[in-house]
Amino acid sequence: MIRVDLTGGRELTDADIKRSGALPREVMDAAETIVDDVRARGDAAVRAYCERFDGSCPSAFRVPPELLDAAPSMVDDEFLAALTRARDQIRAFHEREVQQSMFTTRSDGTMLGVKITPLASVGIYVPGGRAQYPSTVLMNAVPAKVAGVRRIVMVTPPQRDGSLSAYTLAAAKLAGVDEVYAVGGAQAVAALACGTESIPRVAKICGPGNAYVAAAKRYVMGDCGIDMVAGPSEVCVLADATADPVVVAADLMAQAEHDPMATCYLVTDDAELGEKVELAIDLLCSQSPREDITRTSLSHGVIVTCDTLDAAVAAVNVVAPEHLELHCDNAMALLGKVENAGAIFVGPWSSEPLGDYVAGPNHTLPTGGTAKFSNPLGVYDFVKRSSVISYSPAGLSHDGPAVQALAQSEGLWAHALSVGMRLKLIDEGAERFADPVAATLDASTTAWPTQLAAPAPAYLPGYGEEA
Repeated sequence: MIRVDLTGGRELTDADIKRSGALPREVMDAAETIVDDVRARGDAAVRAYCERFDGSCPSAFRVPPELLDAAPSMVDDEFLAALTRARDQIRAFHEREVQQSMFTTRSDGTMLGVKITPLASVGIYVPGGRAQYPSTVLMNAVPAKVAGVRRIVMVTPPQRDGSLSAYTLAAAKLAGVDEVYAVGGAQAVAALACGTESIPRVAKICGPGNAYVAAAKRYVMGDCGIDMVAGPSEVCVLADATADPVVVAADLMAQAEHDPMATCYLVTDDAELGEKVELAIDLLCSQSPREDITRTSLSHGVIVTCDTLDAAVAAVNVVAPEHLELHCDNAMALLGKVENAGAIFVGPWSSEPLGDYVAGPNHTLPTGGTAKFSNPLGVYDFVKRSSVISYSPAGLSHDGPAVQALAQSEGLWAHALSVGMRLKLIDEGAERFADPVAATLDASTTAWPTQLAAPAPAYLPGYGEEA
């Protein structure tokens, strides 16, 4: 792992952690070509890319409903019980996120509010490459179901032999997925965003994937909504001298084994901890069935050593990790100091994989430092908010003149006229103009009954009268 020494009071910088955020141009170009082709040729393009990249393409993309229904009976009872526990706890957590429409009424009778409406349809991308991810199905489908989404679609690539993971299908059945299509890659994203002859388009796409899937999601944003452009998984362990090096090593490896591009950070105020953790990693990695992936990932991991725990917390806030573990004495006391993290695991017993699978909060989290401004996936991602505005005559009389003044400052005459005509009706005690021609006379005065005094120029230093 890479060492960064902040002892002596130096602060962590983005250059220290060498994080690359943007998708490579060649990846974006390839994804854009695929999306444009699917937009133009529909199923034919999807089929061509599936055969080219996956080596397999079913005669029909739609997975037969009877196969989806049968999936729970294909898996081990212990797995099914674990899947059910996870689904129930994820659902229980997300049910607390449900928002109700809100309305308030002013004393003048004006009613204002927000109407909450579930999205009509959502597409979930579930990878099928290096590993199978039934947990991804639950984490995306369950909050969408809780939100009230009527149509939940899942896309996942088949294996070369034409099979799909029974684990993934069982999760889809338990989570309430309505349709499953055996297609993956950027072409699956394009089909969901644009629609094809056999894959109807959706309102929003969520779920993780490789760089080409992420690039396609970025490109179709605007054709439909997306949850986020997720990068490789990452974890940051904040640890003091009370942390167990073996446990910390296992936690870093839990993220490293996802992907050679996954990034692991250890931030500590204990100068000896990093070496102890690396020794434990070496002993454990040799026993891992995913040793190569894990070692490759950890080779670009970062160990940050600080003078104090407060300095270590400040470094964590610069990293803004997807997952943050607090292996510290009185860890809960640090929670208020953490400003940037997708999910925070407090105390030595809070293993990050608990959050991946069964704890309840969503494991779809902001990566690559985007935790500085982004949120975990939640019910709020599967609803729309519509502002509701209903004025009474009294409310219009109260607010109308302010609208006219602001519209005049922006030079928007008809904005002011729209309000002025209504104010004129109120003055006449009428609901409609009896004489439309008379109503339009002297419209300029109706729009802008008073003229704003021109403001003095606000010169920058070195210009105008000060020059």
